[in-house]
Amino acid sequence: MPDASLSADNAVLLKQQVREPRRYAVILHNDDYTTMEFVISVLVDVFRKNLEEARAIMLMVHEKGRGVCGIYPAEVAETKAALVHGKARAAGYPLRCTLEVV
Repeated sequence: MPDASLSADNAVLLKQQVREPRRYAVILHNDDYTTMEFVISVLVDVFRKNLEEARAIMLMVHEKGRGVCGIYPAEVAETKAALVHGKARAAGYPLRCTLEVV
């Protein structure tokens, strides 16, 4: 006959393993040097936004100082932020991209 306490331990262990991973908002920040066209190109290339979505996010960054590009699991968010920083540095822009837990 199976041990009842062993079964309860397994149920707790399974609940812990199924927990959803944390998600992070990837945020672009406004600066006085990065062009609007470059921000749009980053949104299209890195975040796969269509031109209309990219323009809307770019305007939010420009007018509000920051804009959310997307919400992703940690590894994906970190990769996208690194891609943004790499593209910006290669083009000579100080564009800043951060992550926030959602």
